[in-house]
Amino acid sequence: MALRLNRTAKRKKSGVKPPHSKSNPIDCSKLVSNKQHILRRITEVAKKLGRAPSLLEFVALSEISRYSISSCFPKWNDAVREAGLHPRRLRVRPEDDELLKDWGKTVRRKRTLPSRRAYLLGGRHEPRTLEKRFDGWEFVPQAFRKFAKGKPEWADVVALLPAAAPTKAAERPRSTPASPVTRRHAGPALPKDRATYGNPMNFHGLRHEPVNEQGVVLLFGMLAKELGYMVEAVQTGFPDCEAKRQIGPDRWQRVRIEFED
Repeated sequence: MALRLNRTAKRKKSGVKPPHSKSNPIDCSKLVSNKQHILRRITEVAKKLGRAPSLLEFVALSEISRYSISSCFPKWNDAVREAGLHPRRLRVRPEDDELLKDWGKTVRRKRTLPSRRAYLLGGRHEPRTLEKRFDGWEFVPQAFRKFAKGKPEWADVVALLPAAAPTKAAERPRSTPASPVTRRHAGPALPKDRATYGNPMNFHGLRHEPVNEQGVVLLFGMLAKELGYMVEAVQTGFPDCEAKRQIGPDRWQRVRIEFED
């Protein structure tokens, strides 16, 4: 105790400020420098991805720790906005018409029906979202035809659709059992009593990426506060989650979230 008082007295006499003093201008300049560096890296990563990155994507691609980010920006969306970008929506459930309009625009641009990968690269939504909503990727053209009925602005896209609608699984005739040769090339049978895992990520105790809806719900709960969401309710019916999202200082907006694996 005496030694600490002696050191403090010497600093006062010499005019030297303590290294962790709040008024120390070196600490402030470091903070400003770190913020500018993070904002530059957000812009660089966004150019690489073609959109604003999520927090997990940014940490992985920039090699800047989450601790460094949170020390400069308490909320990730604030950092994205300060970098001049729009934060990504977190799987807010789109309406059927919105999905079909975007799929139709993709067909119009490409002048052909897009594959899953082509739509992933050129569309605004996940192909899996359309598959789940319309009972399979091959049935999206059929759903679009119904949507575009009586809408002349989509006539050019309808003209590119196949004439015959595919048959759903329940309506297909049963196929004959696979031959031994076919089974041999189908790959090894996987044990059904063992869990399967996503790619390793080791994030806050979650060792692997989610592979099902429950995992997505868990990950959202871990990140909701940082993403600017306040959860109101989680349920098994639609929507999966009701929450409020901060859209500005002292302003919140209600959102409905549908989780998808």
